[in-house]
Amino acid sequence: MSADTENAAILDAFRAAMRHVASTVYAVTTGPVGDRHGILATAVSSLSFEPPSLLVCVNRAASLHEPLACAETFCVNVLGLANRDIAEAFERSRGEERFTLGDWRQEHGVPVLANAQSYFICRTAHRHEFGTHTIFIGELIDAKHREDATPLTYYDRRYIDISQASERAPR
Repeated sequence: MSADTENAAILDAFRAAMRHVASTVYAVTTGPVGDRHGILATAVSSLSFEPPSLLVCVNRAASLHEPLACAETFCVNVLGLANRDIAEAFERSRGEERFTLGDWRQEHGVPVLANAQSYFICRTAHRHEFGTHTIFIGELIDAKHREDATPLTYYDRRYIDISQASERAPR
């Protein structure tokens, strides 16, 4: 097997396996009103409690990449089931049009979805390039959480209600 064929097989296996990893859906946003930017992301993770921080991985080809690379602050909006319309608007729209649905507010200079399950406003602390992506590390400035929200989850190329998932024995 050639190296190209082996690499293609590994990439195909990686993509197939990652499609079956359930992920919370995030709207990562930055910018002032009139020049707001955002994308949907699933590559977000807590990083540290000291200092409280998150990491967000963004493809360098994504519309948010350049604005985020220049930003001092950004917000990670954790979407709940009630925010599915926001996720769909982010999928079909670009730029400022992504913010026409929902109750978006400016806090610390970034767009925050008022009825998100949670949000984390961060100051950009570090940026690291790896492969096709940049890893943005943000130190927490502010956070809010709603106890009454169920997360919007992405699994196998579609949104699902994880609270409805049944337990299945491994095959």
